[in-house]
Amino acid sequence: MEEGGNQKFNKTQLRMNIFHIVWPVFIEVLLGSLFGMIDMMMVGRISEHAAQAVSAVGMTNQPVFLGLSFVQALNVGGTAIIARYYGAKKYKNISLVLKHVMLLAMLGFVLPISVLMILLAPYVLSFLGADVSVIEVGSAYFRVIMLGFIFQSFSFTMTAALRGIGETKIPMRNNLIANSLNVLGNAVLIYGLFGFPVLGVTGAAISTALSNVIAMSLNLRYVLSKKSVLYLDFKEKFEFRLEMMKDLIRIGLPTALEQLALRVGIISFLNIVSGLGTNVYAAHQISLNILNLTYSPAQAFGITASTLMGQSLGAKNEQLARMYTRMCQRIGFVIAIGMSLFIFFGSQTLAEFYSTEPEIIQNTMIALTIVAFVQPFQSHQLITSGALRGAGDTVWPLIAIFVGSIVIRVSLGYVFVNIIGLGLAGAWYAVFIDQFIRWLIILFRFRSGKWKNIRISLD
Repeated sequence: MEEGGNQKFNKTQLRMNIFHIVWPVFIEVLLGSLFGMIDMMMVGRISEHAAQAVSAVGMTNQPVFLGLSFVQALNVGGTAIIARYYGAKKYKNISLVLKHVMLLAMLGFVLPISVLMILLAPYVLSFLGADVSVIEVGSAYFRVIMLGFIFQSFSFTMTAALRGIGETKIPMRNNLIANSLNVLGNAVLIYGLFGFPVLGVTGAAISTALSNVIAMSLNLRYVLSKKSVLYLDFKEKFEFRLEMMKDLIRIGLPTALEQLALRVGIISFLNIVSGLGTNVYAAHQISLNILNLTYSPAQAFGITASTLMGQSLGAKNEQLARMYTRMCQRIGFVIAIGMSLFIFFGSQTLAEFYSTEPEIIQNTMIALTIVAFVQPFQSHQLITSGALRGAGDTVWPLIAIFVGSIVIRVSLGYVFVNIIGLGLAGAWYAVFIDQFIRWLIILFRFRSGKWKNIRISLD
């Protein structure tokens, strides 16, 4: 038994509660990142315009991620509120929260962003620094991906709501099915198997969009089935609650601004890196792709910490909330050290999975060596930020992102790349310093304990 203030906790039971939630999330996030790697590998093996195809996918990802980040901002509020209602055993309000999030997401972000990006695809790629060859390859890909974005957003919102009640196996299963079909669709449509035309990078987009439709359909089928406390009944009259909407906006708005700041920082940073040439930019995208895979455990533990933080605060147990967070931090940090060693010693092998061009391989190895040192700080920061968001404390993650991603990463990236001339290594030095500063800010906030004072309406 371990004491927490005036309470005693069974550490074994707490770990079991954590792993009950975290392992399906980890598999879902890991396989999602792995399938993303496979996507890029398959695109990178296109016989013509391989570097342009990889760059097009990487550049397109940024506005897509920006749109998803706005949706996920509302989802953060939805997860936090649903987790509190679940912890407080006020189940009747849980489905109502999901309806409010869906309404806000579709009307506020998803449909407007999709229409704009489809209409302005070539101009957006040009703004991101793409040359003419990348724009030619990437415009059709971008438009198809933005159609799939509509269904992807619906799916993400339902997944976030299910996580709020601790149900993580269903989203894992549904996303595994959808992503597996995506890989199969890639093989058929990119390379023209079984009599299908060779569509190249556009085929990858079509396959991805169809997999988003499948994932959304599977998640929707579950929340319509009434198999859990979270279910949608569209026959019921929609009851608009102003206080609930205020809570969603109050928690979600800083997260939206956080993600906006992050994307502005990333896009500005990508403009700096893209000036190093197409092959170096492709190496940068490969390194980011590998980083996304290796911090999957941290993402999973961050989501778990968010869920358990919200449920514990809903049950009026602040000591338990703190204990869950610390256990997630410790386990996640140990895993991150292992990932760092894997990246550091396996950089050449990892690079050669993605490309056969010597310049791309060499630059990827340089970046991955630095990624290995980024990993532990990023992991701990992601987990702690997840706990803060679960408490509804979303302002400090915004501060950390603004300072790290915009002030530190962009300014130092410009100095290291354009003034000192350190190339891609200089860009990744800036990433390391950015992540270290974010870690310090988030750790300071969590240790202050002020997150426990965040309140939502539990009427």
